[in-house]
Amino acid sequence: MALMTRMTRLFRADAHAVLDRLEEPVVLLRQAVREMEVALEEDERARHRLDRQHSQLLVRQAELSRGVENATHELDVCFEAGNEKLARTLVRRRLEAERLHAALGRRVDELAETLAGLDARLDENRGRLEAMRQKAELLAEEEPAENDEMPWSERGLHVGDDEVEIAFLKELKRRARS
Repeated sequence: MALMTRMTRLFRADAHAVLDRLEEPVVLLRQAVREMEVALEEDERARHRLDRQHSQLLVRQAELSRGVENATHELDVCFEAGNEKLARTLVRRRLEAERLHAALGRRVDELAETLAGLDARLDENRGRLEAMRQKAELLAEEEPAENDEMPWSERGLHVGDDEVEIAFLKELKRRARS
């Protein structure tokens, strides 16, 4: 039973070693950096869109404020002229404008919060991206030269056919003396 466990563990270790060689850490890290760059660009585009929308809402809100002021002046004129029917229409328009102004104010506040959160996330992701780039550069510097087929930990462990033949002959000679 112990022999089977040891053999299973040996095969599992060999399989993991093969997978480790297939999954080159530098290549995987570079891919992760590329994916982070794409995600960061998407977030920056989204931030730009939200910022533009926020600016447009502020402009619309300012226009509504001017409209409410104008409606108030026009109401003064209507009341001075005694035209209650027109005054009611202006009151309705002013109320609608005030409600729309309030709704736009809420939306502007929501967008401001969203933008603040997105800015914080962008800053955090920029920091992470820079850290990943530095790790990738460090790993790239530590990569073995292209003419080295084996990683540094396995250098000198490869046994050639000539070395096997010489060791075999020495072993035969040693056994013949015994």
